[in-house]
Amino acid sequence: MKDIMGLMKQAKQMQEKMQAMQEELASLEAEGIAGGGLVKVRLSGKGEMRSVDIDPSLVKEGEGDIIEDLVMAAYNDARGKVDEMTAQKTSELTAGLPLPPGMKLPFG
Repeated sequence: MKDIMGLMKQAKQMQEKMQAMQEELASLEAEGIAGGGLVKVRLSGKGEMRSVDIDPSLVKEGEGDIIEDLVMAAYNDARGKVDEMTAQKTSELTAGLPLPPGMKLPFG
């Protein structure tokens, strides 16, 4: 029984470290560039789209902001659906495992 308690303590410590790392990653941002700088996308560390910038030369006058907003909304909608599917699959995978209350795999 002592080994189980030690294992649970190690799992809790790993969960805390993973949570701290995820919080740190969430505060990061990265910019992706395509078309020699004609299209730029900024994502949070969690993969949420923060901004999209489409060079005016690629769109009709006055439509740039609308297209940027639509691209960002579509991306974030898809990202949300992927997160939901991942949570569902993780829940199915861990069903029946004797995990302590509140402990999630993969330590998310």
